[in-house]
Formats: sequence, structure tokens, C-alpha cells
Amino acid sequence: MVKVRHSRLQAKKWSTLTLVLSMLFMLTIVLLMLLAMGIFLLPIGDDGPSPNDLSSYRRLAIEKYNKTEERIEQWTEIISWEPRAFVYHNFLSKEECEHLINLATPHMAKSTVVDSKTGQSKDSRVRTSSGMFLRRGQDKIISNIEKRIADFTFIPVEHGEGLQVLHYEVGQKYEPHFDYFLDEFNTKNGGQRIATVLMYLSDVEEGGETTFPAAKANFSSVPWWNELSECGKEGLSIKPKMGDALLFWSMRPDATLDPSSLHG
Repeated sequence: MVKVRHSRLQAKKWSTLTLVLSMLFMLTIVLLMLLAMGIFLLPIGDDGPSPNDLSSYRRLAIEKYNKTEERIEQWTEIISWEPRAFVYHNFLSKEECEHLINLATPHMAKSTVVDSKTGQSKDSRVRTSSGMFLRRGQDKIISNIEKRIADFTFIPVEHGEGLQVLHYEVGQKYEPHFDYFLDEFNTKNGGQRIATVLMYLSDVEEGGETTFPAAKANFSSVPWWNELSECGKEGLSIKPKMGDALLFWSMRPDATLDPSSLHG
């Protein structure tokens, strides 16, 4: 009886082992077929980007964009810490710049400023450009730009104003001013302005700089100092380049107003 039972146990073990070997053999055949068809790829070496390597992902995303819209490499540059100012190079494509210009051109009007006593718009000699406002999410291209601004600033789209397109002729200007509100009317309406993104839609032969005369920095330290106009050398200046975007903060991290954000 003992021997018989032992013999049955051995037979059962051999049967299980045969089944496992058969399944492994079938699995090997399936993997070989998938490899031959190119559906399943084995990792080779350590040259591929790590899932946690954000810089690699950023490069791949740009390369993918290049294949569809021929956008060149993008990168950010720290301009100043007082005020906090950063340039995102090639933020907009040439096609996006032209789209914004074409949308705005038929509707341009004399730019105004906000009256600090009444909160209403008024004409002023300190601002001589022309401009117009676009609706938030006006079309797909505008929505994509607004989403990109939200990603750049970490501020949700719904917390932003509609894009304002501005045009400066030769000799036109906007004298140094703050983007934060000094009246209670506008702050009651939508809260305080905390940051601004300026996107340059065209290249210029001379001038057009955004200047921060109260910045805590060495104005002549920028590599483009010799290319600046005389007005541009009166402060820390950013030279305009089509597609670049300048982000600067009108408030400090502690939520106090930053007077070094004065700009023109």
C-alpha cells in the first residue's frame, strides 16, 4: 500500500512538471513571435531616457513638435530675481505669432491706462501704442497658447485675463509703470495682478525693449547690452525676439507688491 501510494505521488509530480514545461515552451514561442513582429521590444543598454528624467522627456517632446510644426529648441533663461523675471525662448511659433497679428490688426485702437481714482480707462500721453483684447479661448490656437502660459506660470487659465495685442510704431512708448493695481475698483473686480507674460510677435531693427529701471541688477551685465537702444540702457532690458516670452512677477512670494517690477 505504501509503495502504491508513493508511485501515484511520483506520477502526479511528473504530470505537473510536464504541464509547467509545456506552458513555458508555449510562452517562449509566443514571445519569439512578438519579437519577430516588432510588437514587443526588449530594453538594450542604458541609452534610453529614464521615466523620471524630465529633461529627456522635454527633448523628446520638442523633437516630436519639430516633426509637425518645425518648432526649434526651447529653453528658459533667468533674467533677474528682483524683480523675478524669466525669458522662455521660442515660446510661440512663427505661425502663432502671425495668427495673433492677423486677428488683432482689423481691431486696433489707441491704448489707454487705468485711472487710479475711478478705475476707468482713460487716454494718456504716457502710453502711445495701439492695441486690442482677444477673448479667452477665442479659438483653438488661442486656447493652446493660454494653456502653455498656465504651464509656464503655474497659474490656472481661468485666473488669467484675455490676451492683449499691442503695436508700437517708431517713437511710440509706454513709460515705466506697474502692472499691479493701485485702486480698489479693479482689485474688487478680479483681484490683484500678480504676474505678466509678454510675448514678442515680431523682430525689430532697433528698440522695442522691455526695461526694468528699478531692477536690483547690473544693467550692463546682459550679453545683448551693445545691441540695446539708448532708452534700453536706462534699466535692465530684454531685447525683443519673435516668439520669445517674458514672464515677470509683480508680487513677491510673500504676496507683497514688488516695486522693482516697474517696467516700460
